[in-house]
Amino acid sequence: MRLRHIEVFHAIMQVGTISGAAQVLHISQPAVTKVLQHCELQLGMPLFERVRGKLYPKPEAHRLFAETEKLNRDLQGIRRLAASLKGRAVETIRMVSTPTLAISVLPDAMSEWRRDFPTTRCELATHHTSEIVNMLRLGEADFGLSLQDPRHPGIVAEPIAQGVMTAIAPPGTWRDDELALPLSPCGLQGELIGYADNDPLGELVVAACEAQGIHPTFRTVVQTYQIARSLVQAGGGMAVVDPFTAASSSRIQRRPLTPAIGIQLYLLTAGHSPLSHGARQLADCIAQAARTCLGTA
Repeated sequence: MRLRHIEVFHAIMQVGTISGAAQVLHISQPAVTKVLQHCELQLGMPLFERVRGKLYPKPEAHRLFAETEKLNRDLQGIRRLAASLKGRAVETIRMVSTPTLAISVLPDAMSEWRRDFPTTRCELATHHTSEIVNMLRLGEADFGLSLQDPRHPGIVAEPIAQGVMTAIAPPGTWRDDELALPLSPCGLQGELIGYADNDPLGELVVAACEAQGIHPTFRTVVQTYQIARSLVQAGGGMAVVDPFTAASSSRIQRRPLTPAIGIQLYLLTAGHSPLSHGARQLADCIAQAARTCLGTA
């Protein structure tokens, strides 16, 4: 199928009529009919049942739609990019981050960066680290942010800020003179909020506890550090979170763990794709915002 065939085919699948597809594509109805007929001729099979002016997809059409959906999205993206270039629009920066960093670090960084890049388009998505790696490898993002080094041969992991895992608790749990003192695993008492078994930072915390003969029991298990922090704020118990999540709320108490569990914030890029000037400036603002968040600027 040619690209024009795919575009017309997807428009018909979405609206169900020749006239509707013509309106979506801003072309004439005879043009849509001609492209569809040529497409079906090339494939050697009809894709739709024609009933009183409506087109009903055959099973083959549904299978074809599923296989060509990503290609059609890419085609639309190319058209939007071409329109932007024609209109002399500035670049688009595509950034993907873990949810933790998107909430705790990026807002301040974006506000600072916007002062120098007020018209640059920036697209932000949130995913877990494995999906960030896939997006970078496929060229679907310019850079990513994660608290993990994926150790992937095609990905460059640049540390841009560092801190330590931090215990958090509801207000009033510790005396004021205790807040500056590190907390040992035996100090993690009462209701503890844990993470899924495959969470790498959660595994570090459990390993640190077990190294000192402490075997924590988690009756509440969550998927993100933000949820853990929200539960702590509501008086639901203690948790150990990354330092960015811990520092982004004033409604909890926090203490560093001892022995310290170091955490790095990594800027992830595809090894073959250097950052543009605007993207590098945004990464620098993120690094500065992260260090400010941790009080290490």
